[in-house]
Amino acid sequence: MVRARSGISRSGLLGSLAAAALVTAGFVGPAQAGAAEPAASTQAGPAASARAAVPKHAVTGYWQNFDNGATVQKLSDVRDEYDIIAVAFADATGKPGAVDFTLDPALDYTEEQFKADIKAKQAAGKSVIISVGGEKGAVSVSDDASADAFATSISALMDEYGFDGVDIDLENGLNSTYMTKALKAIHAAHSGLVVTMAPQTVDMQSPQGEYFKTALAIKDFLTVVNMQYYNSGSMLGCDGKVYSQGTVDFLTGLACVQLENGLDPSQVGLGVPASPRAAGGGYAAPSVVNAALDCLTRGTNCGTFKPEKTYPGLRGAMTWSTNWDASNGDAFSSQVGKHVHGLP
Repeated sequence: MVRARSGISRSGLLGSLAAAALVTAGFVGPAQAGAAEPAASTQAGPAASARAAVPKHAVTGYWQNFDNGATVQKLSDVRDEYDIIAVAFADATGKPGAVDFTLDPALDYTEEQFKADIKAKQAAGKSVIISVGGEKGAVSVSDDASADAFATSISALMDEYGFDGVDIDLENGLNSTYMTKALKAIHAAHSGLVVTMAPQTVDMQSPQGEYFKTALAIKDFLTVVNMQYYNSGSMLGCDGKVYSQGTVDFLTGLACVQLENGLDPSQVGLGVPASPRAAGGGYAAPSVVNAALDCLTRGTNCGTFKPEKTYPGLRGAMTWSTNWDASNGDAFSSQVGKHVHGLP
């Protein structure tokens, strides 16, 4: 994700590096069928009883807690098509691993309004989560102390604001051992926890990568991985061929890597920019996203790459951001959102 007006394109070198990693690592095997239900927690947070289940097919949107030229919104302005709203972003503190959240004064939004809007979204069946990271995020969870600090601070924000869970959008490195420890601690403290992840494409080319390992380690309660299919350059699909971002083949070929390497279809979503201005590269028009969703779930509207099987349980799609969607005439939510909710 990006806090600037537009994304900063990653070097095309990422594609070649990821390709080498994928060829070296290989695949580990087909995805396991049937997603496990989240395990029961030992202690419920104050908002647990109000949490609605994430729908079978869900649309995730990031809400910007800053003004970067996109339409400025309050949570109440976010369209109803969004099932999961990720508040971007929690910020690092002076303590390693710990995060905090402060509303941007430029939004003219009081904490009382914000908390009331969270409750209103939840009453409408939506999940509101706190996102950690972004392009400029500097949160590091790399040892026991920072893992404990991360878990404690996220739990505190959930208790204070009523967030339904956490989104991991760390774009400057992730340690699977300690992030897994932190997320398991948060899960143990909050019933019905929603956990999403937004890795970059290079992070999900091989199950041996740190992001991929984290996703697999928390598979029993992971909600969805909405990989960022943008700001990427060309990457390898699961068939070993290189695909260019912004195309149906890029979306389907890279999703297949996750679907065939341990994640349940319900844990895979397609993350795309809401408009050309929302990222430095990789914008895919709603028609392209919808075609990719059809290809993966129904085996129709595929490009040159067609998966060997379909994944009707695919979770859905994500966009950066609800604000950029509003700036673009709500094209993503009105077109992709409707399509996601009509998936089999």
